[in-house]
Amino acid sequence: QLSGKWFLVGMASHCSYLAEHSHQLEATTVTMTVLDGQSLAISTFRKLDRMCWEIRQHYLPTQAPGHFLLKGEGDCSKVNVVVGETDPSSFVILYYQKGRSISVKLYGRTSKVSDAVVDKFEQRVRAVGLSEDVTYYFPTYG
Repeated sequence: QLSGKWFLVGMASHCSYLAEHSHQLEATTVTMTVLDGQSLAISTFRKLDRMCWEIRQHYLPTQAPGHFLLKGEGDCSKVNVVVGETDPSSFVILYYQKGRSISVKLYGRTSKVSDAVVDKFEQRVRAVGLSEDVTYYFPTYG
């Protein structure tokens, strides 16, 4: 159900890079592909320094449905990914947890989502202790 093209609509995170460079956010698209019926291959396209970059990630399934693991270099770089809420035809809210740090991302099938979906996203953001001060919305152009 998550397969296909998505647009990164919003993100909430205490990421210092986002805080310092939020004025430079570019439209970002993601293609999700379900591999072997369980794991997710995610290809992210974004512009950086006037060049298009593709970032490929492989989310491995865990025992719990809707939970994935993104492995990095070494044990301390594991990221737990949880599907928080989704309507596969319009949006998905994903949680990313690395150690004690958590981020929430909102993806839409189109670059604009309804106000009701934005409200759900903002409720989820507040529920994990993040605020509008660390919530960023991505442009719909680019």
